[in-house]
Amino acid sequence: MGIAAYDLSQHVIRPTLIYLGRHSPSAEALLLGAAASQSDLGSALDDSRGYGLYRIAALRHQQLWDRHLALDPELASQVRGLASQHAFLAAPHLELTVNLRYATAIAWLMVEAQKSPLPAADDLLGLARVWQQVFQPRGRLRDFIEAWKRCVGNVSQVA
Repeated sequence: MGIAAYDLSQHVIRPTLIYLGRHSPSAEALLLGAAASQSDLGSALDDSRGYGLYRIAALRHQQLWDRHLALDPELASQVRGLASQHAFLAAPHLELTVNLRYATAIAWLMVEAQKSPLPAADDLLGLARVWQQVFQPRGRLRDFIEAWKRCVGNVSQVA
């Protein structure tokens, strides 16, 4: 059993996006759908394909820091502020599993780095396309939509 979609959205995704100054209903819906399709909203966090709620691979995590966050020290500092003080230094990728706000910030910045325009929050097919481009290049659009229906349900519950 994972995290309830409403709780994840209200207590993790939305506050993290607001903290980053990047909140929108579409961003919130995309990350909720990504968490649903990647890990069934946290039902399975331990996976060889990646870490945590969004299944972010260690290499992608490192590349985001090297190619995106390193170019914006203010944003890097803001994101680093979400990480655990000592644990991040010892095992930065593990932070993606144990720290939901940090993982959410990294997941959003992966989307941002891809420069994909976001569809409307209720456009599941459009959200699925962005998910596929950013999180699962070999994934099927219907996997995102089915995970959404299974884990999230009604779009109006989110925004």
